[in-house]
Amino acid sequence: MAVYPVAMDSLIAASARALAAGDALGALKRVALRDDPPALALRGIAMAQLGEHPHARELLRRAARGFGAHEELSRARCVVAEAEVALAVRDLGSSPRALATALATLEAHGDHANALQAHLIAARRLLLLGRLDEAQAALTQLDGHSLPPSLAAVAELAVAELALRSLRIDPARAALARAHDAAGRARVPALLAEVAEALAALERPAARRLFAGGEQALRLDEVAALLASDALVVDACRRGLGADNAWQPLARRPVLFALVRALAEAWPGDVDREALIEAAFNTRHPDETHRARLRVEIGRLRALVTELAQIEATARGFVLKPLGERAVVLLAPPIDGDQASLAALLADGAAWSTSALALALGASQRTVQRALAELEAAGRVRSIGRARTQRWLSPPLAGFTTILLLPAALQME
Repeated sequence: MAVYPVAMDSLIAASARALAAGDALGALKRVALRDDPPALALRGIAMAQLGEHPHARELLRRAARGFGAHEELSRARCVVAEAEVALAVRDLGSSPRALATALATLEAHGDHANALQAHLIAARRLLLLGRLDEAQAALTQLDGHSLPPSLAAVAELAVAELALRSLRIDPARAALARAHDAAGRARVPALLAEVAEALAALERPAARRLFAGGEQALRLDEVAALLASDALVVDACRRGLGADNAWQPLARRPVLFALVRALAEAWPGDVDREALIEAAFNTRHPDETHRARLRVEIGRLRALVTELAQIEATARGFVLKPLGERAVVLLAPPIDGDQASLAALLADGAAWSTSALALALGASQRTVQRALAELEAAGRVRSIGRARTQRWLSPPLAGFTTILLLPAALQME
């Protein structure tokens, strides 16, 4: 993060050099008592480096307001710096228009370094929101540009995450190798640690293959190989089923996915009607209305999966029969539960607001609040602050990688 005022006196210049060297305290010492816009901008960046994000945002906003009409370049740099702070505190609800306007100003004035930083911030925000196609387009804007080592490392980490969330393992490994090289040249320990953590995630379990009598932990490359096989995969990570290049999403049809998952768990056997009713409708005491609804939902499921499998009635229930000689494989996330994606987002170590979590999950704030209350009661998350300043945290989920639990993970190309 860097904001370089147009006109610099000796103290401003010295403070900027200290920030560039990672000496936030040294930078503050030189401008701590000054309230002119360049000093406010540098103080804001220093406070961000020290983790004082709310104070940093206020200082950067004051700096942006303080720059005159003829100093639009300095204002644009402040907007970019504040956008990076907002990303760090997972404030994803603000309009991206201000960043886009600042980016255009930077490009018009030939400030390519900060313009590329703005492109990267926009791409990382889209990744957090699970908007992978848009993130890919934003990262493409960086292709062919010579980036400073620290910025190059962050960009390659974003490229690697995008590849992993599409289960393109080899491109992800290549991007992480480039990120490691750039972080080494930048001599930033935090970046090297982030690259090391991403590389370690490739070796951890990412999902489970369930079968009668047990389960098998799978790494990301093993998941990719399974999805590329000729098996009919019922995928509880992205909630759908597919084989070869055919894919039927059921993420927005929870009842239908509950039915096909129950059928996959029992394959090659059948499932009795009472068990299917319990799985789909969450009741252990079915009546005729439940049985009638089961017939309707099974009919809907048959129509949706006709290119992949048949669902045949048996004397006691229904059985899943894939087309051809395919096997049925049930792929499950490393942890079960309706809050798995929420827990995965919180496990990144950042403090999330309820509104940001709702945006990332594509859910209502009320739904997210209920889920957070359940996780808090179980001791899995904690909150800091109150009302509008409330943020949510959780410890990392040890022992496995959460990449397949993130919203919009495993999108088909």
